[in-house]
Parts: sequence; C-alpha cells; structure tokens
Amino acid sequence: MSLNKAVIVSYSRTPIAKFCGSLSSLSAPQLASQAITSCIQRAGTNTTAAADLIIDEAILGNVISAGIGQAPTRQAVLGANLPQSTICTTINKVCASGLKSAMLGAQSVMLDRNRVVLCGGMESMSNVPYYLQQYRQNPSPLGHGKVIDGVIHDGLWDVYNNQHMGMCAEKCAQDYAISREEQDEYAIESYQRAIAAQEGGKFDDEIVPVTVPSKRRGQVATIVSKDEEPGTVNLEKLPNLRPAFLRDDSGTVTAANASSLNDGAAAMIIMSEERAKELHLEPLARIVGFGDAAQAPEDFTTAPAKAVPIALQNAKVQASDIDYHEINEAFSVVSIANMKLLNLDAGHVNIFGGAVSLGHPIGMSGARILGTLYHVLKDKDGTLGCASICNGGGGASAVVLERLK
Repeated sequence: MSLNKAVIVSYSRTPIAKFCGSLSSLSAPQLASQAITSCIQRAGTNTTAAADLIIDEAILGNVISAGIGQAPTRQAVLGANLPQSTICTTINKVCASGLKSAMLGAQSVMLDRNRVVLCGGMESMSNVPYYLQQYRQNPSPLGHGKVIDGVIHDGLWDVYNNQHMGMCAEKCAQDYAISREEQDEYAIESYQRAIAAQEGGKFDDEIVPVTVPSKRRGQVATIVSKDEEPGTVNLEKLPNLRPAFLRDDSGTVTAANASSLNDGAAAMIIMSEERAKELHLEPLARIVGFGDAAQAPEDFTTAPAKAVPIALQNAKVQASDIDYHEINEAFSVVSIANMKLLNLDAGHVNIFGGAVSLGHPIGMSGARILGTLYHVLKDKDGTLGCASICNGGGGASAVVLERLK
C-alpha cells in the first residue's frame, strides 16, 4: 500500500502572552480563530486557491477545557468563519497535544481519509477557572470549602505520584547530575536567543497580530504583535531566585529556569502533495516521520529521548541527518538532559529560544515548536529537522520535518 505524502502548506500563530497578560480577555478558541484565519489567508496564493481550500477536518489540541464551553475546536473553527460542515475534534495529550494534532492530521492525509486537515493547538491559562470539586456531592450550608486551582490540578500536577511536575524536573536533575548553575545558564541563553530572534524579526513570518477588543465602549482595540515574555526578564536576578519546588538547599528548579504560564494558539494546514499541486500551492515542508514513546510518569522529562529515535526510524533517516532540533523547554533541565541522552550539539537546538524564554501555553506548544522548526530550517538553509516534546504521564511525541520552501 502506497501512502500519500503529507505536507504543511501554511502555518500561523498568535503572539505568546504572559499569564493574565495582554491576551487574557480572549478565550482559547478566540485566540485559535485568529490563528486559523491568518493560516488560511497565508495558504492562498491566488483567489482560486484560497476559495478552493476546503478543510475536511480540524484537529486542535487543548489541555484545560474547563469553563471554555462545548467543543473548543468547533468554537475556534466557526469563529474563523469556516463552513459548518467542517468536522472538528479536540485532543488532549497534555503538553504534546499540539504536536500530536499534526501527527494525527498527517496520518489521515497519508491514509487518504482526509485531503486537507487543519491542525494546531490553543490554551488560555489565564482563563482556567478554580474548582469546587466536592460541592455537588456534599453541599454544605455552613463552613469553609476547598477551592482547587484548575491550572495546577489539570495542567501541572503529576497525579500518579501526587506531586507538582516540577518535582519530576528535580528528579531529572538528580538522576543526570544537572546542577542549578547549568539550568540557570541554559535559561539565560534561552532568553538571549529569544531576544535576539525577536529583535532580528525571526518570528515575524510566524506571528499574526491579535486584535483584543476594548473593554470599554468607544475605545480603540489593542493590537498585540509580539511575544511578551522575552522583554520582561531581568537576567541579572535570575541566578538569585529561590527554588520553586524543593525549598531547601537541594532545590535546583526555579520559576526562571522553568517555563512560564501563558496564553496563545497556533494553526497549520496539512494536505497531500497531490492536493497541494491541484491547488497550485507550494508546500513549506513535508512531514516525513513521527513517533511516540512513554515511560514512568515521574520520568516524563526524558521521554523525548525515546520518541526521537522512533520518529527517525519512521522517517528512515539517521540522527546525523538532522540539521536542527526543537525540544520543548518545559524546564531547562528537560532540554539539557535530552541533549545529553541524544548526544546533540547545543548550537543546533532551540536556536531561537524556547518555552523557558517564549512561554508555554500547554495546548499550543507542540504546534508552535513544529512551526518554529520550519522557520529555523528556512533561516539557516537546513533540510531536515526534528521537533520533540514531553508530556505529563510519562509520554513524548516527535516529528521529523523536511523543508521544501
């Protein structure tokens, strides 16, 4: 059985905003709608092609859906004025959701189940509600109730060991003898790379400016056009921050050498090479391989080192063939450990910065690193790249990308 070749013809993302920052008034689907609209506009090379670009199915990642309302992807799609006949699916593979959406989209195209698929991810961590978990079963007319933070409970908590995922990062640091100083140095370099990339316009072709309506009648809407995190850091204070999870002298993971909480959305259009030719569209890149891996939940941090070889094998390429890597920086220690395990040159990993410096809207990040990987390959005239991302529960996903344009 011959498989179709899956290509990405368009990619767009919103700026990544700080927690309770400039995009906090917009829900995750509202953010995704703006990314989708831009993505479709960027795909059309002429009027006919844009008009014929019919999306068969939309698959978007979203991790914390509480309070958003029914069918988040459906909301995003209809908010972008796509036809009501568009099939919509929301997936949750924790931080890997956005990358897994691209894998599922590519699979459906390769197997000829769909011709054109909209993929990506979205998250508004600012809008995640607090929970009164037991109140429905045990309502009480008197006494205190316990309020649960939905961001921590459903996004950042290792339920298998009843601990914050930051404790898993501390375990990784201990397992691989990665010091606080190494993590801080990595974080500083991540910020420096992100700032340089931002100032050099490296993200300009990725980002669609987001319109944020004014809360007051008659006032002009705000336009958010760049990532917020890189410009707010004080690198001199970074090494002096207290550990965030192990409060004694043994702690190494801090708020600054870990990724932050953020809002954002990304979208890409995946189709068969045949369909791209029919629409006279020039593909950006080809998805040549992908893979998943899993291990103990507390060791999710190093799962990318298991997923990457599977993706390389699926793509029928060697590790030495990969020009650049994007490894999601859930924590600085994640990238450091996986670079060691995969024997990677740090000068070819996350060269535009990563989640530590750009932010980590958890449902979006997998799609973001895949889109950024393409732009890194284009900027550096590379051919093959690999994007990988760990996820809570012990898993990871990886995709091998071949630049075509």
